[in-house]
Amino acid sequence: MTDFLHDPIALTQALVRQPTVNPCHDGAQDVLADALESIGFRTKRYHFEGVDNFYARLGGAAPNLCFAGHTDVVPVGDTAGWTVDPFGAEIRNGIIYGRGTSDMKGAIAAFVSAAARYLDDHGAPQGSISLLITGDEEGPGLHGTRRLLPAVIADGETIDHCIVGEPTSEDVIADIVKNGRRGSLNAVIKAVGKQGHAAYPEKSANPMPVLLDALQKLRSMKLDDGSPGFQPSNLEITTIDVGNAAHNVIPASATAKFNIRFNPNHTGAQLMERISKLISTTERGVTVTVDQRVTGEAFYTKPGKLTDLIVGAVKAETGREPALTTGGGTSDARYIKDVCPVAELGVRNEMAHKVDECIPVDEIETLCRIYYRLLASYFAAA
Repeated sequence: MTDFLHDPIALTQALVRQPTVNPCHDGAQDVLADALESIGFRTKRYHFEGVDNFYARLGGAAPNLCFAGHTDVVPVGDTAGWTVDPFGAEIRNGIIYGRGTSDMKGAIAAFVSAAARYLDDHGAPQGSISLLITGDEEGPGLHGTRRLLPAVIADGETIDHCIVGEPTSEDVIADIVKNGRRGSLNAVIKAVGKQGHAAYPEKSANPMPVLLDALQKLRSMKLDDGSPGFQPSNLEITTIDVGNAAHNVIPASATAKFNIRFNPNHTGAQLMERISKLISTTERGVTVTVDQRVTGEAFYTKPGKLTDLIVGAVKAETGREPALTTGGGTSDARYIKDVCPVAELGVRNEMAHKVDECIPVDEIETLCRIYYRLLASYFAAA
């Protein structure tokens, strides 16, 4: 087990070979729990509505540096499009293939191996190392970190800093560290009028012009000019649907969908209220309603101890200084940010969720060494 734990490539293979497509029984977490317990971690499993999660901790003192990740993966899709077994974890020409190699079993393996190496070289830290592992990040996300973190805290745990292993890197390994994320709001606008003959519009109430006017109001709505660490918020109309096959029929209803990616100038609640006041109306015999849902709030971890240590570890290992950015989609860091400073660093995201998902083995090894340096510098500064 010891040699296995010190090799992030072998551990990645063991995790990938567990077909943990969301929703699933998470056999990868069984592998992880056994591995961590063998080097002294205490583990506790948390099951919510059929979702497997667990928390592991080594040590009982502060500060507690936590690694957060997910073992569930997205579906394979058309297996005929794969040139390898999606769960075979085959290595070809220095590249390991399989669903989850990039997002994000490779990063989990890199951290576990880094912790094992650190314990061998330094012994137990003056503080604690922990892992917060969920099985519901790639699905609805209702019974993963969103429920796991409050349960762990209710059990008396305190997390001081957290690093999330999402695949943040772009061109080369560790060129990007995410120290924030934009929030995301999804909405559906529905305009309901009265169906009729196109030749007799006075006998109908056409929802289309009213819907288009509502969309124009949204497009003209000033959001912001950006905020520290963030680009300006943006609203994108993603679809307009009527389902009307006839040229001479005024439809009864029409819908449109849009998404807003917003920075910390806004909260989801503020945006939803603003949008409701702007476009919820009844005019020309047409009623316009909007159904909105915020899938994540914006957050920002100001440059400080955590980001400085991560940047220092990357620079020491690669010779390059990574950029701190806040772009991209949402992640489970949106839940963790309410508990402690959090940042994200993982392998390149080029092949995440794709057919023949893969990552070079040397990138996983490099990430392992970066995590090792982070552990060493974190506890040296404690």
